[in-house]
Amino acid sequence: MASSRIGESLRSARARAGWSREELAARSGVSWAAIAQIESGRRRDVRLSSLAALADALAMSVDHLIGTGAATTPMRLDHRALPYGSDEEFLATAVPFLTQGIERSDNLLAVTTQRQAELLRDTLGDASEHVEFADSVDWYGSPRGASERCRVFVQTKFEEGAPWVRIVGEPVWSGRSAAEITTWTRYESLLNLTLASLPATIVCPYDTRSLPIELVAIAGMTHPQIARGADAIPSPSYQEALDFLLDTASEPGAPAALSDP
Repeated sequence: MASSRIGESLRSARARAGWSREELAARSGVSWAAIAQIESGRRRDVRLSSLAALADALAMSVDHLIGTGAATTPMRLDHRALPYGSDEEFLATAVPFLTQGIERSDNLLAVTTQRQAELLRDTLGDASEHVEFADSVDWYGSPRGASERCRVFVQTKFEEGAPWVRIVGEPVWSGRSAAEITTWTRYESLLNLTLASLPATIVCPYDTRSLPIELVAIAGMTHPQIARGADAIPSPSYQEALDFLLDTASEPGAPAALSDP
């Protein structure tokens, strides 16, 4: 793998860490001589295994190390809203989404109500053994806690070898005050920033039978995509996270005006 700037990037990252070449060699398993050759520009064709070892040791991405455009566009998270008005509509997307994940050896998690979990288990049959289930009330106790649980879950599964992680995560809206609803809509938008680099697809169901139409509309603003079966389409009303968060900060009455579901 070649890059005209890998030597400069490696030298700069090592300097920021305060490490000598010997220390980087000890931490990465790449020889001191190889590191010296890379940094000096004498070696430009570097094996992927060496790049990965150096990047891991320096806590940076391979893209950053070799200077590709992906270093400044780290978005990997696929965040989808799933408005549904019946059990059949819920299953028509959730089941193909999970089934495709099983076929691709992805790691699967369903964070839903007990009722929705039973629907999924009954429809998936024996395939439900490939899905981990969690109760939405416990998972969505607080925005900070929910975000951290998601981050830890995805990182853990990825480190254990999962190529990708798929999550069906249905936030809890019932019983929330208007102020709490505002906080949770901002949480949904914030995920697009805080979890942007995670190798995961998150589908967030919204039950249109019980939720205010305004809240379902906001889901389209906080999710880049709308789930359709195992696939998705762009959300026409999506707002970039910074825009949505700044707008709701300057006009706090907009989401807060929602009546309690």
